[in-house]
Amino acid sequence: MTQSRRTLPPLNALRAFEAAGRRLNFRAAAEELGVTQGAVAQQVRALEDQLGLRLFLRLSRGLALTAYGTGYLAEVSRAFDTLAEATGRLLDRPETVTISVTPTVATKVLIPRLAELYAALPNIDLRTMATEALSDFDRDQVDIAVRLTRPPFPTNLEAQLLFRQDLVAVASPRLVKGLTLPLTGEELRKLPLLHDSHDHWRVLLQSREKLPGAAFNHTTLALDAALAGQGVVLACRAFVMADLEAGRLVRVTEETATIGPDYYLVRKRSSSPRKAVDAVWEWCAARLSLPLSEAA
Repeated sequence: MTQSRRTLPPLNALRAFEAAGRRLNFRAAAEELGVTQGAVAQQVRALEDQLGLRLFLRLSRGLALTAYGTGYLAEVSRAFDTLAEATGRLLDRPETVTISVTPTVATKVLIPRLAELYAALPNIDLRTMATEALSDFDRDQVDIAVRLTRPPFPTNLEAQLLFRQDLVAVASPRLVKGLTLPLTGEELRKLPLLHDSHDHWRVLLQSREKLPGAAFNHTTLALDAALAGQGVVLACRAFVMADLEAGRLVRVTEETATIGPDYYLVRKRSSSPRKAVDAVWEWCAARLSLPLSEAA
């Protein structure tokens, strides 16, 4: 029958025995444990009394393990090793950092770079919340947010500019095959225009009237439609840079429109910031931002 945990020897006594058994010297064990030699000897004696067995032979120049002591030391040492390994695994577990972003920032800016983030920060698990709603840092337990906003910011928030809304008109190469690029405004109007919920076409084309074309409630959907060759989409340069570089999309006109507000990295100021949050913040500031020379 397994011995009840309630009858186990005190942990301090086991630590004293294990250290003395490895060192075969009460003084050396005491130095390792940071206690007095008398305390180690007393703990070992109490352990022997509780077990009713002699674990050590007291010699003039140190200690020698008895047969009982030798067998018990092996088991106790194994138990301490198991505890040390379990504690190490617990302390080495990845720390979770929660970031709130819009769906388009998630799919077009953050997710394509997640492998890079995990390579740079292997001990962090990033929890991504993709939502158009403004997150409450305390209620939603959000550490960092990327939001379309503008200064001034409340004193309890820290903010850093990531990129401006530099709008460019893009389409699949299949859609404009045979056309001479860049297109004029009149030529652009003849192509199917794709609209997202922001619908900035009137800004770019300086039109007072709503322009025809398929409409989507998320920019990501409009971008997917453009990639499928269904029309021209007007989107923030940061959201299409990867597709432009890969040739999946092309600029169809040289006209651009830079509008506000801008995309900012935001977090709540804290008197005791977490290192993991600081690491993700610094990584996002470095890897998700666009230089002003490119974003303006």
